[in-house]
Amino acid sequence: MDFQTFSDATLRAFTQSVFIKMGCSEEHAKLATDVLLKADLRGIDSHGVARLTGYVRLWEKGRINPKPNIKVIHETATTATVDGDAGLGLVVAPFAMDLAIKKAREFGSGWVAVKNSNHFGIAGYHSLKAVENDMIGYALTNASPLVAPTFSSERMLGTNPICYAFPAGNYPPVVVDMATSTAANGKLEIAQRKGMNVPEGWIQDKDGNAALNPADLKNGGSLLPLGSDREHGSHKGFGLSATVDILSAVLSGASYGPWAPPFVAFMDPLPKQPGEGLGHFLGAMRVDGFRPIEDFKANMDNWIQRFKDAKPINKNQKVIIPGEPELEAEKDRKINGIPLIEAVVNDLNEVAEKLGLVKL
Repeated sequence: MDFQTFSDATLRAFTQSVFIKMGCSEEHAKLATDVLLKADLRGIDSHGVARLTGYVRLWEKGRINPKPNIKVIHETATTATVDGDAGLGLVVAPFAMDLAIKKAREFGSGWVAVKNSNHFGIAGYHSLKAVENDMIGYALTNASPLVAPTFSSERMLGTNPICYAFPAGNYPPVVVDMATSTAANGKLEIAQRKGMNVPEGWIQDKDGNAALNPADLKNGGSLLPLGSDREHGSHKGFGLSATVDILSAVLSGASYGPWAPPFVAFMDPLPKQPGEGLGHFLGAMRVDGFRPIEDFKANMDNWIQRFKDAKPINKNQKVIIPGEPELEAEKDRKINGIPLIEAVVNDLNEVAEKLGLVKL
């Protein structure tokens, strides 16, 4: 598979120029770009600049407001609900997490539900904002309905990621960032661009039969919950996804389940929407609300070291701490650049030509 490598600075300047061309303020364009580039730097290629063309198409259809009036519509000392005014989730979610952190700083914890938003990038970006403040971060979002619940062939839920981030001392933070489906949709998009099949257990066709061709998803098939089928625990993935959907959307007043607005612009949201836009749920908890931060970090370092020392099945494959591969990717890509496959580069250059911008 052919690919080109670009520096962080090059992709950052290009992406920011696209968001500004969409009508975003310089501040919002810079923030949205930072969220996308964080995904690319951390090796989560499915949620980086490869998604940029999707945001542009949604903006062209009038489903993204480039100049949102993001506001708090309900609030207590430790909780709030935010209306994102159909803005970029890449901008709305950081606003909500900043509010959660502010509440946590004053009251020990902060919890913010969001409605009327859009795709918010990688959940890890938002949880790590809390870690920077010696807090535990929590980030959830519902997403385009592509996942069938256990025993169904109907798309009812999104990949609905869940992320916890925990600060440590001498070690980097532990970041548990995962989809509640067997695989994130972005991984199928990458497989399709590469002309590859996906592993068994990721998807099913429109009739509920096991499938390997990622194109089956576009032909009426569905992603499977974490666990893939009932015998392998898909009811647990279904339960986790349902929890994310309820906290992100039912609680906030966003659209939930099969009504969650699809990220792809060629599909319109279902009629009779029960809420507004996509929903998120962001949380921050002060560690020193439970025990001294230094003690916690020391125990976290001990926890990490002990798990790293766990006896491996294969001496060449040691236990990987959650967040470790992404950190290694970030270190490498800051030095050696970010690889983009040819199909993504072509998509980005088409957008540049359409918007009158310089191509990559």
